[in-house]
Amino acid sequence: MHAPPPETGAFDPARSAIFASPRRTLRADGVAARLTGGLDGLAHRVAEALRPGSLAVGAVSFDGAGHLVVPETHTWGEGDDALLAAAPAPARDWRITLVPHPRDYAKAVRLALDRLEAGALTKVVLARSLTLRAPGPVRAAELLATLPAEGYRFAVPLPGGRTLLGASPELLVRREGDAVVANPLAGSAARSADPAEDRRRAEALLASAKDRHEHRVVVEAVADALAPYCAELDVPEPEVIATGAVWHLSTRITGRLRDADTPVLELAAALHPTPAICGTPVADARKVIKELEPFDRGFYTGLVGWTDASGDGEWAIALRCAELDGETARLFAGAGIVAGSEPEAELAETSAKFRTMLRALGVNTDAADA
Repeated sequence: MHAPPPETGAFDPARSAIFASPRRTLRADGVAARLTGGLDGLAHRVAEALRPGSLAVGAVSFDGAGHLVVPETHTWGEGDDALLAAAPAPARDWRITLVPHPRDYAKAVRLALDRLEAGALTKVVLARSLTLRAPGPVRAAELLATLPAEGYRFAVPLPGGRTLLGASPELLVRREGDAVVANPLAGSAARSADPAEDRRRAEALLASAKDRHEHRVVVEAVADALAPYCAELDVPEPEVIATGAVWHLSTRITGRLRDADTPVLELAAALHPTPAICGTPVADARKVIKELEPFDRGFYTGLVGWTDASGDGEWAIALRCAELDGETARLFAGAGIVAGSEPEAELAETSAKFRTMLRALGVNTDAADA
């Protein structure tokens, strides 16, 4: 069912969702049904709930818990200016808590490196969190327009009246008919305001043996997960892409499905979590994350996106994001730890990744290092 989108001022984070890709923007309003449960069975539940012309939009947590909404109305826009226009967020006096403290994060990286050296795992992704508290409600509608016009921008409802809001650079998987695209990112470097230094950092990233190894681990895992579903699969050499704050190594994997009826959420379940946001082997990396990260990731490094009744859809990894809850915004950023990682460098990488949401919230980007 399609209808003109309401004005952005009427955006209700409990009953509205926005998912903007580089190609088009989905605006969904109202709640006809909610679909929950584990990612492994989510494709089946969605297929049972959707009728032709309808879709589901929402998020899946890092641990695989789905929270999707079947909206009463939805509309697509070729551009996103009208859908994302909003009044700027007011200036706020934020109180910021760092979890863990930067020095404790560096200690966790050293512990992870000990596990790597002992041969317990090949890679683990360790994250940090910032909790920002304001003297008044943090409203998603006010922040939508401040997100950078790059990658995948989203604001979707979460359980308990929370909102997942962010601007992710990374596509997990897209399906259009029998065509499949995945775009893993791994290996990163902070941008520089000096053009010459910025170019040097991009070139150094592309030449880095450590970063190319980290990237190769992720690409091989994604390709291996997609291979059983695809009659054709193309895995090119990596390239460097940029967001406003970070350079990334990127590989755009494309394929053709053996069975065109394979839904996008079945592919997502086969892929999640990739080594880009968890590590490898996955089970061992999960154990280390649970031991060394002093917080629950929630929907950070989960999935955000949409799927329709035909099984088409697009799902990004929930990066550069915040969970909004009343007067609180929880931000997250992580770094992949592999042999050769240096604690201070990984700490600097997470600080660079925080900048996307800190800028959107109007916070001094040095806050991540305090």
